[in-house]
Amino acid sequence: QVQVVESGGGLVQAGGSLRLSCTASALTFDRYAMGWFRQAPGKEREGVSCITWTGSLYYADSVKGRFTISRDNHKNTMYLQMNSLKPEDTAMYYCAAGLFYRGCYRDNFNYWGQGTQVTISS
Repeated sequence: QVQVVESGGGLVQAGGSLRLSCTASALTFDRYAMGWFRQAPGKEREGVSCITWTGSLYYADSVKGRFTISRDNHKNTMYLQMNSLKPEDTAMYYCAAGLFYRGCYRDNFNYWGQGTQVTISS
């Protein structure tokens, strides 16, 4: 049974940093595109950053230059380094794995974690 587990969320002040981790099990990790999505209260879940099995990257405009996505296929783990955090980054962050990647959209991802809360205070 595939499991996707996020960690690393928390409460930080604006301008601070956090590093999210996502570990996936029971799947051939290096065959999957991986993505980070976030959902703030009352808003749609949006794609933050995705990385394909070949290493191609996508970043939402709102996080370009501040967030960095990476993956370690040997550890079945993906990371999201978040710097210069802003209050508008506050959301539940979800990790997802998708086998047939056609862009950083939630419909392209099959397996989801339970989410980790990121809260940025002003």
